[in-house]
Amino acid sequence: MCMMMDRVSKTSLKLSTSKPKHRRASGSREIVGLLLLVASSTAVCRGQSRQPPPGPADAPAGGRMGATFRVSSGELRTPLTIIAYGDMRFTNPSNTTATNPGVRQSLIARIAKEKPDAVFLNGDVPWRGGVADDYSVYRTETRPWRDARLRIYPALGNHEFADCEPEHCLANWWQTFPELRGRRWYSVQLGNAVCAIVLDSDTSLLAHSQQSRWLEMQLASLPVSVKFVLIAMHHPPVADVQTKMFVDHNPRENELALANLLEAKRKKSRATFVVIAGHIHNYERFEKHGIIYLVSGGGGAVPYPVDRTPDDAYQDASFPNYHYLQFVLTGDTLKATMFRLADPHTVSWEIKDTFEVRGVKTRP
Repeated sequence: MCMMMDRVSKTSLKLSTSKPKHRRASGSREIVGLLLLVASSTAVCRGQSRQPPPGPADAPAGGRMGATFRVSSGELRTPLTIIAYGDMRFTNPSNTTATNPGVRQSLIARIAKEKPDAVFLNGDVPWRGGVADDYSVYRTETRPWRDARLRIYPALGNHEFADCEPEHCLANWWQTFPELRGRRWYSVQLGNAVCAIVLDSDTSLLAHSQQSRWLEMQLASLPVSVKFVLIAMHHPPVADVQTKMFVDHNPRENELALANLLEAKRKKSRATFVVIAGHIHNYERFEKHGIIYLVSGGGGAVPYPVDRTPDDAYQDASFPNYHYLQFVLTGDTLKATMFRLADPHTVSWEIKDTFEVRGVKTRP
């Protein structure tokens, strides 16, 4: 049986009010900007073996697997509009080094005015997942979304596992998003034509892993009406491979395995795949083996410069790229637009990238 994801304003999102004991962060420092601007980064829990399994809520109950959540066509606008972006790092607004609170709030206000049918947050929602107050800031700053009755679908990122043991991190996460309790990955059917799959790249995506098997079952169970599969996640499977800065943000074996799986499944699927990731605090766009791969990490976290490779379809030199992505379903085509915050001080916006993703019926 599939559960209905209700609008955020109808859901009681209770927050933990106790302050957890913080674990001392470990790991290396990360460069956080240009011209020798460096800030210490909170370490994250990277070891997949230390994290608890997703639990029985993510296992199929038998038979043909369907979407975890469903939103009927009658509940959606025409045309269907979806927004995706990531790397907000909600935390105390006094922290202006790891993240830009003004940018965060400008993006929230803009998205609320857009009134999309769904918003996908592709990870690093809090600055430190072990700090309940960071999630409190998320609740405070996203009040305009609840007022606009938006549907919010978040993905786990690495900062969701910062300053805490995995069990405590997940407790804070599920306290903030109780609809997801017991799930680290899930799917959302949006009308008849779009299915969104939210993955956890902190957990194994390697062949034969629990998450990989679940994904294969989801793709095998797609209704014939689905034209587009949107995959939201944090770590990118395809990106501009860096050789000088932020080399630790290059695609890992875990995400490369996902790209291989999707390539194999795409050949047999009637749907078009679009992968939207974050982790790199910039914007990138690729098409590889018929799959669109996007990096959308401009949600407010300190921006990262990238050396763009020839395969990146976005070659604009503008920096920083605080932004969000909008997808509008028009017939058999998804029309995508990258809206960039051109000037955070005057809160002026500009369209910096547009492209179309064609469904199977319109492919040449």
